[in-house]
Amino acid sequence: MTATEEKRLAALTALRFVEEDSLLGVGTGSTVDLFIDALGNSRIRLRGAVSSSERSSQRLAQLGIEIVDLNHAGPLNLYVDGADECDPWFRLIKGGGAALTREKIVAEASQRFVCIIDSSKQVDILGRFPLPVEVIPMARSLVARKLLALGGQPVWREGCITDNGNWILDVHHLRILDPLSLETEINQIPGVVSVGLFARRSADTVIVADRIIERRKP
Repeated sequence: MTATEEKRLAALTALRFVEEDSLLGVGTGSTVDLFIDALGNSRIRLRGAVSSSERSSQRLAQLGIEIVDLNHAGPLNLYVDGADECDPWFRLIKGGGAALTREKIVAEASQRFVCIIDSSKQVDILGRFPLPVEVIPMARSLVARKLLALGGQPVWREGCITDNGNWILDVHHLRILDPLSLETEINQIPGVVSVGLFARRSADTVIVADRIIERRKP
């Protein structure tokens, strides 16, 4: 089975968690695009959706799904999103699509986070995928030096501006043995908006193709 086929199956399987007349949190990325397509082909009626990016908002709106501001939504029952990497405890690296900050906000606001991936995203130790860090533009060099001191090789994702108007540093050559501690440490660097480690708020359920896996404790 190809990665695309696995993604499509994961997107379809995630529909099982979507309740009729609910307010849904929706993430960003190629697998989420397939989920949005599947949502549009389903008969599930939603009250609306809270989206983590302008890209997803546009796709949802094209299906006639109302986009709701999180400030007016309150707590969400369900958030569906993909990931760039997922370890055995459902701690994630996200941000390949540069939406990590809004993704982290919507995940935090949701009671259940369902992560849809293909099997290539499963790893034993996070860090093979470069770790995205969203930074205030004026702090790019400062943050890069701090990340270099932590053992990574930060590379500015030139030409990429987030929906928040910020820049992305992709940190290469990390072997992340303690994701929670590293998430906390990077978040404390002045100029960092958000880091693409989802360890404090990891996924609750991971769907790989049509296989549903519930989280186990570290």
